[in-house]
Amino acid sequence: MSNKDIEKTRLRFNMLTMFVYIVGLILIVQLFNLQIVNGKEYREESNTKLTRETEIEAARGSIKDRTGIDLASTELGYSLELYKTKVDTQTFNDCMLNVIRVLEKNGDKYTDSFPISINPYAFNFSSDEDLKEWKETYKFSDEATPEECFNYFKDKYEVEYESLEDTRKVIGLIYKVKNNGYSATKSTTIAEKISNNSVQEFYERASDFPGINVVTEPIRTYNKGSLASHILGYIAKINQRELETRKDKYSNDDYIGRTGIEYVLEEYLKGENGTKQIDMTVDGTQTGEYITKEAVAGCDVILTIDANLQSVAEESLAYNIEKVRNGGFAETWDAKGGSLAVVNVKTGEVLALASYPDYEPSLFYNGITQAKYDEYLSQNALYNRAIQGSYAPGSIFKMVTAVAGLETGVITPKERINDTGVYTKYNQSWKCWYYTDYHRGHGYVNVSDAIQKSCNYFFYEVGDRLGIERLSKYARHFGLGEKTGIELPSETEGTLASLENSEEKNKTWNPGDTLNAAIGQGDNDFSPLQMARYLSILVNGGNKIDISIIKSVLRADKTEVDKTEIEQFVNNKLGITSVEDDGIEISQENIDVVLEGMRSVALERGGTAYAVFKDFGIEIGGKTGSAETSTDDVNAWFAAFAPYDDPEIAVIVMIENGGHGSYSAQVVKDIIAEYFGMNSNGVQEDMTAIPYTESIR
Repeated sequence: MSNKDIEKTRLRFNMLTMFVYIVGLILIVQLFNLQIVNGKEYREESNTKLTRETEIEAARGSIKDRTGIDLASTELGYSLELYKTKVDTQTFNDCMLNVIRVLEKNGDKYTDSFPISINPYAFNFSSDEDLKEWKETYKFSDEATPEECFNYFKDKYEVEYESLEDTRKVIGLIYKVKNNGYSATKSTTIAEKISNNSVQEFYERASDFPGINVVTEPIRTYNKGSLASHILGYIAKINQRELETRKDKYSNDDYIGRTGIEYVLEEYLKGENGTKQIDMTVDGTQTGEYITKEAVAGCDVILTIDANLQSVAEESLAYNIEKVRNGGFAETWDAKGGSLAVVNVKTGEVLALASYPDYEPSLFYNGITQAKYDEYLSQNALYNRAIQGSYAPGSIFKMVTAVAGLETGVITPKERINDTGVYTKYNQSWKCWYYTDYHRGHGYVNVSDAIQKSCNYFFYEVGDRLGIERLSKYARHFGLGEKTGIELPSETEGTLASLENSEEKNKTWNPGDTLNAAIGQGDNDFSPLQMARYLSILVNGGNKIDISIIKSVLRADKTEVDKTEIEQFVNNKLGITSVEDDGIEISQENIDVVLEGMRSVALERGGTAYAVFKDFGIEIGGKTGSAETSTDDVNAWFAAFAPYDDPEIAVIVMIENGGHGSYSAQVVKDIIAEYFGMNSNGVQEDMTAIPYTESIR
């Protein structure tokens, strides 16, 4: 290396050394400034500031009808949360009282779960067991009075105001806060859905409310009141049992789906919470906030139902049930409720599904009163009759018997059986309903005539020729006695009259049981939705269809969740299993013979629903059913499809103790008219039509 190169290297080294010394000097000066010059100021500031991380609650996904109408959605609201602060007890208690006064002044509610009331003193427990458990928790004696327990908490929380009412209110709020638990970094919610007036006052008087923070939160809104309530379901505060298995995604103040779609697709509807940091002084005054992770909204669920059709169906069902109760038809029946199902026969999509009485989902979110909850229980309003109810189908089952008879060759389309009014065999007698009302039979009828006239005698004979094994085999093909697989919880399988079910009950099967099964009585019990699927399969040429009420699920970025993923998820959650193909194929010729009988029910004089549909303006196929129960009630069914030449929809309506199937037909008429955009206001009901009951006694 030359002297010149050595000099250059030495120069670079000296420059690097000088740079290191300069940087070091700067750092020393800065450290001196932080620790010596401004150390006291910075230490005081750090001791008076806290940084807290809080969750940003994600908006819950919407539930929409097939046209995009929001049935359940999310609106922005405000809630009030509390952090633990370094203030003395009296300041904290005064803060709680100030919070209560602001909320009460603006008509807002706050959580008060303290189980003692005053003036007079009394315990507020739903049972003696709950009171006993509470006393044990707080180590009170069994003889401790409400006043003694109240005074214990008054001393424990050091609450003392001139007004006993104020004292009680503050104790109630503190009791909730203490039980929920909170800290300097973890808040507890003390009020939800507060008004804008309260929000403004809390912001303006922030120094009067140490530890209080107003947060923006999504609020669940059911936009159409009780419409489709049994489909949508409701959400409610998560309980301890639910929280135990969901601590990774839920907290004490979260809501969770309890029934309906809200429950089934909870994991998709719930979004992913975000986080934000809040700067506060140690006395609880907020000084700033910023978002560290954005919240991601939950998925939107698009249903197959049509909100307008659903609305018409629900209104008509409720109206006609009340009409039956009030004697608006030919006679009065104490109708207890009802349900319906409307299905697209080509796709299996549910277009409407209703159960009456219904309920308001928002009440469970906002806090339902005990009185209202008891009212719902007394009406069985939370029970989804359309999928959970299981009822004898009566005569709307007769198309199964007809198809089975034709397919197996035990009858032909033209064979005529003489209904003498009383079917006698096996040393027993069974009367046709016509004989019960008119003391004579229908005479000679073929299979289409028998469906039109709902002739019990004819189907007794067909059932006897078939035997229960062949009859139940074809009933299974139509999906009876098994779940439809709809994406809703608590669906019933129903009960199919069969040797297998009889053996499970240790019951001996008798020939007479087959006769009862052939007309839809005996052990046959199915849900209205099962009957709608059966009817859809029938008018679809005997080809099976899959029932569904979920059209699609869309992520927050509007991409669609794979349908197979949703299907597998729902099946796993609800325990739905696939049913093997039975290999049965039904000839269209035999289907047509049966459907012709259904057409004449509604459109030919002598049909059991002719009075309802004679001037309807569209050809339909229908079938009345009046099924007796073990309590001597008579459930009123009507099954219909339309249009007759190229069926699009199947409709099933059932009114509990509705008396006669023709009464349910009025609801079907309104539904079909709405679906096809018909104006049926000018159609007059023929009140001279003679009602009937298909007696099996």
